[in-house]
Amino acid sequence: MFNEINSFFENSKSNIISETLISDYTKEIEQSNKPSLYKCFYPLKSCSWDQQEKYNIFQLLKDSQLTMGLNVKKFEEEFSEYNNTKYSVMVNSGSSANLLIIASLILSPKYNFNKGDEIIVPAIGWSTSYAPLSQYGLKLKFVDVNPNTWNIDEFKVQKAVTKKTKAILAINILGNPSNLKILKDLCESNKLILIEDNCEALGATINQIHTGTFGVAGSNSFHFSHHIQTIEGGMISTNDDELYHYLLSLRSHGWIRELPFKNYISNKSGNEFEDFFKFVLPGYNLKPNEINGLVGRIQLKKFPKFLLQRHKNARYFRYLFNSSDYCKIQKSLGKSSWFGFGLVLKGKLSNKRSLVIFELKKNGVETRPIVTGNILKNPMAKFLEYSIFDKLDNTENIDVNGLFLGNDHRNLIPQLTRVKEILENIITKYNL
Repeated sequence: MFNEINSFFENSKSNIISETLISDYTKEIEQSNKPSLYKCFYPLKSCSWDQQEKYNIFQLLKDSQLTMGLNVKKFEEEFSEYNNTKYSVMVNSGSSANLLIIASLILSPKYNFNKGDEIIVPAIGWSTSYAPLSQYGLKLKFVDVNPNTWNIDEFKVQKAVTKKTKAILAINILGNPSNLKILKDLCESNKLILIEDNCEALGATINQIHTGTFGVAGSNSFHFSHHIQTIEGGMISTNDDELYHYLLSLRSHGWIRELPFKNYISNKSGNEFEDFFKFVLPGYNLKPNEINGLVGRIQLKKFPKFLLQRHKNARYFRYLFNSSDYCKIQKSLGKSSWFGFGLVLKGKLSNKRSLVIFELKKNGVETRPIVTGNILKNPMAKFLEYSIFDKLDNTENIDVNGLFLGNDHRNLIPQLTRVKEILENIITKYNL
């Protein structure tokens, strides 16, 4: 392997840089083979890269262009093919994907989506699922989650819709699809916009249709803890031509450079000097780089294998905990991609979450809340203009009794078995 790396750097202009990179790479390999005192027995996440990603990054470093280019474009095309959508727009994170979706919907006259309009949202979700809504002046109406799927309760949504409602945000929690068919039908019958935050649910399906593609646009995340890992990165999926043009412009400073000659925003003159530096929207710089795009292409090819192992782990997880009298697990709607494994404590472990977390941590098992728990309990809620429909009883129970275990591309049978032993030992040890 190291002969190949040395050969790779033979033609490098800087022998010093070459030797440094080879040395660092050698140390990394040696370190990875040594046991670590700090290595968790069951971490929340693990790296899904192998030598292919690292070697191809070295190859890419020979090129002078590392900013957004051909690899990003090809990854977008390959992601569209995988997701069976017309367009994909890569950005630097899933959070940025959420931001661009909202910005595009607000700025495009097609959707008549304006500051002060109401959007229905679930009470469990990530902070940057909600932040763009606030940043663009939307009023949030929080609805409780379904006690079984932990996604927005589609039946409460039906009751929450009023004449003020303009959109619904579905967040597919822990890889589990929301009831997107009912939500889509509801949106179509009431002329509402359906948006999907699919950052935790890449590969999930309902009737073989991928989540993230039911609404007008869906966001995806490729952060280190997610299904595929591009260091940082995200993707927006859409079938809407006009929205696609707004996404392209807003991603890159608000200019028209990447738009087709005829577009929905500002037609080009054909004069490259003018067209390359014509700014028409209040945009951002949310572009990914070529390393992100390159790694995304490699990871996407591996993803079916990753997903298969996640499903195998999930089958064993359900076997262990489905009939448990001390915790409840998430019920899948459609085919979940099992971002992770959530437990809501009940019975003898109800309201004992601090004790459970303490014992799990002591045994090398990492945990975290189920997403953010009740988002309205976080201080960021003071920046939101919102109302609450009915009560948030299910959200509150998950907030108090919920915790999350990791899932990834590895066989996790030993880890999951150990978790069950720890939970049952807690009951015995503390005489619960």
